[in-house]
Amino acid sequence: MATPNAIPNDENTLLHTALFKQVSPEQAEELLPTLHESVYDKGEHIFTQGDTDHRMGLLEKGRVKLTRESNDGRVQLLSIHARGEVLGEIPVFDPAGGPRTASAVAMVNGTRVVWLEHDALFAWLDRYPRVAVDMLQVLANRMRSNNERITDLVFMDVPARLAKTLLDLASRFGEPVEAGLKVPHDLTQEELAQLVGSSRETVNKALMDFSNRGWIAREGRSIVIYQPGMLIRRSRR
Repeated sequence: MATPNAIPNDENTLLHTALFKQVSPEQAEELLPTLHESVYDKGEHIFTQGDTDHRMGLLEKGRVKLTRESNDGRVQLLSIHARGEVLGEIPVFDPAGGPRTASAVAMVNGTRVVWLEHDALFAWLDRYPRVAVDMLQVLANRMRSNNERITDLVFMDVPARLAKTLLDLASRFGEPVEAGLKVPHDLTQEELAQLVGSSRETVNKALMDFSNRGWIAREGRSIVIYQPGMLIRRSRR
C-alpha cells in the first residue's frame, strides 16, 4: 500500500468512512501504515459467518452484501454496503471477541477492502479518546437503524416495506435519468425479497402493482422510479 504522504486527503479511505468522519487528516494518516488492502471479485467471501478474526474492514471500492445463514441452510440478506462504509466492526468492539455474526460477499469485481486490526485501532484510540466518542455515536445510529428495521417487519405490510427499501436504495445508489431515477440494485429477485423481509412471490406482486400504477418500471436488475412521492406515501401507510 502507498505510504501515508503519498495518499491525498481526498483519497484517504479513513476520511470517507462514517466511523472516522470527525478525524483530522493528520490523525487518520497515523493509521495508514497499519492498513492492509485486499481485492475481491464478484461472489467472493470477504469474511464468513462464524469467523473469529478481530479486524474491521473499510470498503474502499465496490459494493458488498451482508448475509446470515440459519441452521437449516436458509440465507437472509441483511444489508448492502458501498464505498466509505465499515464492514465487520462487531468482533472488533466486542470485549469477548465473539465470532462474526454474518458473511460479507463482494457484489462486483474489483471490490477493495482495507483492513484495520483490533490492536492497531485500540492503540490509536488510546491516543485520541475523543474519536472513540464519535465512533459510539455512529454505532448508536446503526443500532437505531436496526431497531427501525425490526419495527418495520412487525408493523408494516410488504408493499410499505418494499417502497421504503426502494427509496433507501435510490438515495444511496440512484442515478438520475430522463425518465426518473434509475436504481441499479444488482440483486436477484430472491435477494430483493430477502432485503424486504418477505417471499419472492409477495414482493413480485407488490412490484407489479407499483409498475401498473406507473410509479416504477423494472429493467433487469435495475428499477426506474417515476414517482418517488407515491412511494414515500405508500411507505408511510
